[in-house]
Amino acid sequence: MSLDLVVRNGTIVDGLGGRPYVGDVAIRDGVITEIGAVSGGARHVIDATGLLVTPGFVDLHTHYDGQSIWSDRLNPSSAHGVTTALMGNCGVGFAPCRLDDHDVLVDLMAGVEDIPGVVMTDGLPWTWETFPQFMDAVDKRHRDIDVAALLPHSPLRVYVMGQRGADREPATPADLAQMRRLAQEAVQAGALGFSSSRLMTHRTKTGSQIPSYDASYAEILAISRGLAEGGGGLIQFVPDLPDGAYQPVLQQVFDAATLAGLPVTFSLLIGNAGAPLWRDAMAMVEAANGSGATITAQIFPRPIGLMVGLDLSIHPFVLYPSYHEIARLPLAERVAEMRRPEVRQRILADQPTIVPTNPLAYLAQSWDWTFPLGDEPDYEPDPAQSIAARARARGVSPAEEAYDRLLDDDGHAIMLDALANFENNSLDTVSTLMRRDDVVLGLGDGGAHYGMICDSSFPTYVLTHWARDRASGRLSIEAAVRELTSTPANVAGLGDRGRLAVGYKADLNVIDHQNLRLHKPVVTYDLPAGGRRLDQTADGYVATIVAGEVIAENGKPTAARPGKLVRGRRSAPA
Repeated sequence: MSLDLVVRNGTIVDGLGGRPYVGDVAIRDGVITEIGAVSGGARHVIDATGLLVTPGFVDLHTHYDGQSIWSDRLNPSSAHGVTTALMGNCGVGFAPCRLDDHDVLVDLMAGVEDIPGVVMTDGLPWTWETFPQFMDAVDKRHRDIDVAALLPHSPLRVYVMGQRGADREPATPADLAQMRRLAQEAVQAGALGFSSSRLMTHRTKTGSQIPSYDASYAEILAISRGLAEGGGGLIQFVPDLPDGAYQPVLQQVFDAATLAGLPVTFSLLIGNAGAPLWRDAMAMVEAANGSGATITAQIFPRPIGLMVGLDLSIHPFVLYPSYHEIARLPLAERVAEMRRPEVRQRILADQPTIVPTNPLAYLAQSWDWTFPLGDEPDYEPDPAQSIAARARARGVSPAEEAYDRLLDDDGHAIMLDALANFENNSLDTVSTLMRRDDVVLGLGDGGAHYGMICDSSFPTYVLTHWARDRASGRLSIEAAVRELTSTPANVAGLGDRGRLAVGYKADLNVIDHQNLRLHKPVVTYDLPAGGRRLDQTADGYVATIVAGEVIAENGKPTAARPGKLVRGRRSAPA
């Protein structure tokens, strides 16, 4: 019994795009020791006959900075085969942070990532000030999957500059020198890189632009050089389109990273209508990579949008004063009120005049791209099912149709606002882009947007929609698994995982592909202080294994908590 675990007779999908084959995988001390026909005994054997055996999935874009402290499970991600999650994205997080600035970062995360302030106040012990101390706090916790971290720009700016940083004042030469030093220190403590954002809709809970919004090229360059001096790392960036184009802000980041010798991954949105700006962004990527840079566009494999409903953060009437008269009622009482004809008439006759703290609330009436989300959620819906189309078919206004659909399922109904990636009412552009070598999948946002997004289930969607169900443009299973494993692992600099080979970290999934099924998101109240969040589960994950330990069987978590903090980039095993 020299082996800890053997997965026998599964269809091995290696994570590199190789043709699947039937074989066994042997594991000892958290490492894959043998692949093929394994003859030795083991303490635990999984019969994978007729099932896929894949590497564990790597999610490049999460916000588990808080959840990794207050919870030992990083779900929904870990319920969808993810075994390594990279947090600290979008330039927001909880470190570095002085004692007097806790409220600043809580306001920042509440606004940008829709994490209720009371959840952070109750759930975070704030036993750290510096970024290395935060890493130590994460390292002390036991959890189901591995996490790695980026140094976030906005906390760094506030830590160095105080109120000047929060107010987006220009950094002085002394400020830049300190940011450079702290970036070097963060990498030496294990950060995989640095993240920043200039997205206009990234605002604090009180409505201000985030501290990094006006950061100069000199500031990005100083931080990049600090990363390089610490040993290197990835730059993650969220660009804005202030002038209807990705230039010049994206080019500044490309140029700074190239000078510092660092790779970049940036969020790429595909507009539903108008000029296809993604073409310009990809042309910039091609030019930069042709000159020796290492740039990847990070895209989401289904529509980018919002979950809207009466029990969520946003819905089409959330800015109506007449709705606010009943907004604080318990859901059942609110639904009863909304079903009264006089209340219905009053709300539908009203106008959205309340100023939101989150500008995304303005997008909750995108009727052509809003769709009811059924028990088996369809993320590439027929345009005939949009609220606008359904209203035309009924002979009512889109607001009336949306009002009635919100009351379905006793007010628990959820609708999808497909605000991006749905060009020409389809995912065809996504299909084209995700096959490119300079594109990587991500943007799942696990651990954030608790009341308006539930996108960390995207690995299951890739395996079902893109690698099994779609009528055209399907991915082979080996290509789909590669895009969930070795490709993001390489972007993150984690060469020790993302593939099934001897010497690699024993993170695996055993999957019943034919019966893999994604469930509808549901609202749960399991955050600190009873906070609300969306959760989503799936059928078909027979086992998920982290470092050789089974953390979930048939969709049910086990007691195993082998997840660690990954400190620093990892080279491939010899």
